[in-house]
Amino acid sequence: MTNRSAWATVGRLVAAALVATPAAGLGTALAKDYILTGVKPDTLVVIDPDDMEIDRIIKMDNAGPAPVTIVPSADGRTAYALVNQWESIVRVDLDTGEETLRINLSNGDTRVKAMFGLDLSPDGTTLAVFESPMQRLRAEYRVQPTRISLYNAETGDLKARAEAPRQITLLAYANDGTRLYGLGRALHIFDAATGEKIGEHATQGWDRANFSPPDVLAVWSQWETAGVLSTPYYAARTDTDPMALETYWTGILTLDLDTGDFRMVDVENTDIFYFSSTVSPTNKDILYGAYTQLSKFDLSEGRALARVDLPHSYYAVNVSSDGSRVFVGGAMGDVAIFDAEDLTLLGRVDMPGGANMSLATLRVFQREE
Repeated sequence: MTNRSAWATVGRLVAAALVATPAAGLGTALAKDYILTGVKPDTLVVIDPDDMEIDRIIKMDNAGPAPVTIVPSADGRTAYALVNQWESIVRVDLDTGEETLRINLSNGDTRVKAMFGLDLSPDGTTLAVFESPMQRLRAEYRVQPTRISLYNAETGDLKARAEAPRQITLLAYANDGTRLYGLGRALHIFDAATGEKIGEHATQGWDRANFSPPDVLAVWSQWETAGVLSTPYYAARTDTDPMALETYWTGILTLDLDTGDFRMVDVENTDIFYFSSTVSPTNKDILYGAYTQLSKFDLSEGRALARVDLPHSYYAVNVSSDGSRVFVGGAMGDVAIFDAEDLTLLGRVDMPGGANMSLATLRVFQREE
């Protein structure tokens, strides 16, 4: 593990500010953004986007082939990651790099995989994970029903478990902690205490005249700064010429984790693709999408505002807590930082040894120093 002094420096700056202006500064803590991502095969990387430098590198044991889904705690002191061929959840101290908890999902004759669906409850007490179990018998592998499992985030003990629909790729808690959302072939709604399904919003099963079912690829957890889950979708009109560009539409699905408001909004004819998207924390109608281009959309008007070419493919996109910068990562070995207003490239941070991020999510957390 490699440590830098950025957090200590922030603390000294705060102390100096308090000395200089005690009346204005008493009782005030400085909250600073950090980016958290993972690289193959076993490493978490903390990035300081202000200095555009790596702040911390944390290697984990038995973590390959890659830490793809990562969930930071609200205080930015710990993080949870799916590791060990996606059969274990680990908790890592982001200060020391120490592994402080490991939950092994497989046991006995049952092998359990959990690739993407993982979230931590807003109060930090419960981990929700979407599990795909398979029973290994003497002469056959027997597929078991997929399920939502709820674990004590401190001890790793199982708190509750319930069957869930197949093909869920994202789990996200409502901000009040009462509901758990799972995005798959629909946007499923679960009781956060039991894991039992209590409702859904139609996606692939939408009843929309003259449109095909929408295609959705949603595996990146990156809604923390705005509190809005979002993902691009793609659909085709069935009443127009299949050779015409106007037949094919890109849209954005959003779910406000505070209000529960659900939207599916067409934003442009499909001439390029986006792998993931993120909503601005300062204006929930502004959204950014990324893959080979970075685009900015106004959801209230259903239109694109700006687009720039990217140096290469980036799978994951996130936005700073003040809405001023957009971060893109995943796919290859660097994180790029853009101005959120005009999409000007501000800088890039290379991963250690040029390591590949692949499908790793790009999380933003704050530390109060």
